[in-house]
Amino acid sequence: MGKRGPAGAPTALRVLRGDRADRINTDEPRPSAGVVEPPSWLTQRAKYVWAKLGPDLQARCVLTPWDVEAFAAFCDAAVRRRDAVAELRKTGAVMELPVFNKNGERTGERIGKSPWTLVLNEADAQFRYYAARFGLTPSDRAQLRMGEAPNGADELLDDFG
Repeated sequence: MGKRGPAGAPTALRVLRGDRADRINTDEPRPSAGVVEPPSWLTQRAKYVWAKLGPDLQARCVLTPWDVEAFAAFCDAAVRRRDAVAELRKTGAVMELPVFNKNGERTGERIGKSPWTLVLNEADAQFRYYAARFGLTPSDRAQLRMGEAPNGADELLDDFG
């Protein structure tokens, strides 16, 4: 059985939120300092999403060398979502689809959902999943408190810098 309750937030986000020191895992494995660059397989458009959000996340110690693939998946989902929305604007959400009999002969047409709605739904689900993991959703962002770090948080933040 999996873990219950909401997914745990990264330690860096918990420190920024001002969580109690006794609830923050100070023994958490930490990635070594390193270059955080988009992987070569990302498209140019996905690299644009990376360039827009990545530096800020890296500065806040949320995007580390260990997170490259997960953040790349977020960027890729953002682009696929945009592509699906553009196609749905062109074709519409409802379209005429062919109907075939058991012999494979076309017998007519029916009204159905555009296949792009499936692409959009899958990209949305991935986008929301990874956005929440990196603190990019409005509800995750609402939990963050910026300003003076609470007692003990400076030392924890130094460990992530």
